[in-house]
Amino acid sequence: MEVKKFYRTQREVASVVNEIIDGYWADKLTDEELEENITMIYENNLDKIIKNNEYTTIIKQQCGKNRLSIVSRITKSS
Repeated sequence: MEVKKFYRTQREVASVVNEIIDGYWADKLTDEELEENITMIYENNLDKIIKNNEYTTIIKQQCGKNRLSIVSRITKSS
């Protein structure tokens, strides 16, 4: 799976986060790859993911609670 560092829109970010986590759940990615990819996307696209210390509405709607709980755990540990 090829992951870019920077994305244009919140929907693109949400889509890639979904792909990464779904790939992990399907055993296509290791724990390390999951953490690396999520961390890189989070750090480089923070303005599209977080507003007022919360996930943006589009990110919440597109990703859902289960995926965002994984993103939260990874980003808090790094």
